[in-house]
Amino acid sequence: MNKCLHLAAILCLARAACSSEILFEDQFKNHLGKNWSWKREHPQAWRTTDQGLEVRIEPGNMWGPQNDAKNLLVHPVPTDGWEELEISVRVENKPTHQYEQVDLVWYYDDSHMVKLGQELVDGKLSVVMGREENDKTRTVSITPLDSTSVSLRIVAKQNRIRGQFSTPQSSEWREVGDCDMPVPSGVQPQICLQFYQGPPKEEHWAKATDFRILKVR
Repeated sequence: MNKCLHLAAILCLARAACSSEILFEDQFKNHLGKNWSWKREHPQAWRTTDQGLEVRIEPGNMWGPQNDAKNLLVHPVPTDGWEELEISVRVENKPTHQYEQVDLVWYYDDSHMVKLGQELVDGKLSVVMGREENDKTRTVSITPLDSTSVSLRIVAKQNRIRGQFSTPQSSEWREVGDCDMPVPSGVQPQICLQFYQGPPKEEHWAKATDFRILKVR
């Protein structure tokens, strides 16, 4: 009986793998992949190496109306042919400054987005999910995090966004919340990596690797 259950689980995983398609992936090793672009680029504060993308976390903010963070890295989202997308990235940072963060973002413009990121909140390392519409913000969840390296994943389906994360200590994806998309009229979504609220005098360089956009059929 146990053998049958094991076989059924393997078949289930195989069907799931066959029903997904990688639309884009980037390890960021020594260069950026296709169709990336920078918003408010500060060229001296980012680099690619054989270890991935490294970005200095500078002062600035995207949460609310300030909208002055530098080095927002954006990539287009496929406009058709999907019902569900999974977008993931692995990030690493050791924050010391209040609200210092690295985010994976479902992004329309500086005033409309859903973010999921590693962030220092009141001295505690956390995974924070938040929603912003017309510069009005709402925190969806704050989840304690026990690792400076974390994989972030947002799942987009219909008009909903789900946030998930995993760490090297546990490969299973953990759900942290969901919300509706803050869609402004006539604007297509993009995927954005954001790095901000860093200390003004210390150099903190965050690392990003293993970026992927996956279509779930």
